[in-house]
Amino acid sequence: MPNPNRSDLHVDSLLTNVSVAVLQKETTFVANRVFAPVPVTKQSDLYAVYNAGDFHRDDMQVRAPGTESAGGGYRIDLNNRFFCQVYALHKDIADQERDNADPVFQLNRDATIYLALKAQIKKERVFAGRYITTGVWGTDLIGVPSPPIGPNQFLQWNDANSTPIEDIRGAITTIAETGLEPNMLILGRTVYDKLIDHPEIVDRVKYGTQSGEKISTVNIQELAKLFRIQQVLVMSAVVNTAAEGQPTVNSFINSNNALLAYTTPTPGRLVPSAGYDFQWRGLYRGINGQRIKNFRLEWLDSDRIEIEQAFDLKVVAPSLGVFFSNAVASS
Repeated sequence: MPNPNRSDLHVDSLLTNVSVAVLQKETTFVANRVFAPVPVTKQSDLYAVYNAGDFHRDDMQVRAPGTESAGGGYRIDLNNRFFCQVYALHKDIADQERDNADPVFQLNRDATIYLALKAQIKKERVFAGRYITTGVWGTDLIGVPSPPIGPNQFLQWNDANSTPIEDIRGAITTIAETGLEPNMLILGRTVYDKLIDHPEIVDRVKYGTQSGEKISTVNIQELAKLFRIQQVLVMSAVVNTAAEGQPTVNSFINSNNALLAYTTPTPGRLVPSAGYDFQWRGLYRGINGQRIKNFRLEWLDSDRIEIEQAFDLKVVAPSLGVFFSNAVASS
């Protein structure tokens, strides 16, 4: 039901301090925390990509007396473009609904929360659809259910005989060979659930103490310490893929994949990063390239709450990422 009817908004006895809403916590979403935000004043523009190999080459030469020094340089690719796509959604509040609603209903606030959640779901799905997939990053590793293990394959981490620590540290070394240590590990929710119970990981972390009793605990912080990664993010956000009016079909936006990457928290020129989050703020002037408007539709006898966001999540250095496809078996 897209909009509440009059009987939904006025009931005989409704507790003013009790309501039920199934909302998702901010921490379940990662799209706003992976790539550093880059505010831009134009919806589309070019950005420069420096050739990293030119910076790592050993070009210095012995200089003989009275001769010039050896020359060097670096290449810049100026043919890369971002485009901040505009996404929008609105919720109308009819005068009859507002006038008939009991005081417990804060219709503007509820509509704003509803729209903000929709914006988060959209951005999370855009990020997952583009970058939690194969063929994007410098290295793709594929989980398999059983040996033999071929090139660029690993035993899926739901198998007790698998070696997730070695697999992830091997990927860390792959990225480190670019000259940068990865600082972020993004896990699908099912991947995280399997890793915290994996015997290899539990064995490394176990024997913390609580009231003098030995226990075994693994959480995000422990995983980060174990893998020597600054930050571990878990993609726990869900999306309902059922059509409107049909029974709800919730699923994790990312369930069984993982991504290891280096991303900078402070974007700038000559600052390497796997990707950037270009946010069009010239028009929107809000947080995350987003704005929420409230305006009158007199011809509909309604108020409209509308959200817009304009962004482009862009991979700019694929070599700074290693993707683990099907890291655990699909449930």
